[in-house]
Amino acid sequence: MITDRFPSLRALILDMDGVIWKDAEPIIDFPKTFELINWLGLKVILATNNATKGVEEYLSKIKNFGVTLESWQILTSSLATKDYLLKNLQPESQIYVVGTDSLRRLLGKDGFKIADVGEYRSADAVVVALDPNITYEKLTNAALLIRNGARFIATNADKTFPSPKGLLPGAGAIVSAVREASGTEPIIIGKPYSSMYEVAFHRLGLAAHQVMGIGDRLETDILGAQQSGCLSGLVLSGVSTEKAAAEWKPAIDIISADLMSLLNA
Repeated sequence: MITDRFPSLRALILDMDGVIWKDAEPIIDFPKTFELINWLGLKVILATNNATKGVEEYLSKIKNFGVTLESWQILTSSLATKDYLLKNLQPESQIYVVGTDSLRRLLGKDGFKIADVGEYRSADAVVVALDPNITYEKLTNAALLIRNGARFIATNADKTFPSPKGLLPGAGAIVSAVREASGTEPIIIGKPYSSMYEVAFHRLGLAAHQVMGIGDRLETDILGAQQSGCLSGLVLSGVSTEKAAAEWKPAIDIISADLMSLLNA
């Protein structure tokens, strides 16, 4: 069992896409997997770079798979982005969002003014995330605002994300387009950067060495776990391959075919 192998382990930070599901299709047996996590005495937070959905949407999706979690157990790059904005922008600042309606609603709850698509002449910040309805107009507006001085913030830089169809373009593809068009490097909030891990450690009430970050992507999940000082676990059910994992430095603490195999290792 994972707790025998790592006696100090008290909690897991689980990535979502590629670890517990691929889009709408589960890749684990939810009831059995979470029953085992509970039996092992481990706390768990689900942390994703995906900024397209809100906490309630994730809780509902998980419940449909037979597991009930609490709000504090869901952490998204959109929540971490909101925390960053609250710390770094004045109340009632205007924000231009390239992202979903869910992200716009979340960022608009704390007094920020969310610009409509056509309002691109002034903004204090431009937030770029995965946007299934991306248009040339949105890219143009974002680039012009950044060139005029707006802060450029990316929820994450994942180039792709796994789906039953294969790897689809992620937020990073859109972020790259805005970066090239604006000539500006973004402030990136999500994994592998430390913001999300620090929030997770605080919610868990644990030190980094008591937590394992588990994911399917080397350059975000594993790098983020290692940079944040927690244990690292890679599952091969998503993006990264066994060959790439073997070449990764520093060495990953544990590599398994899927989440259940990792828990039973």
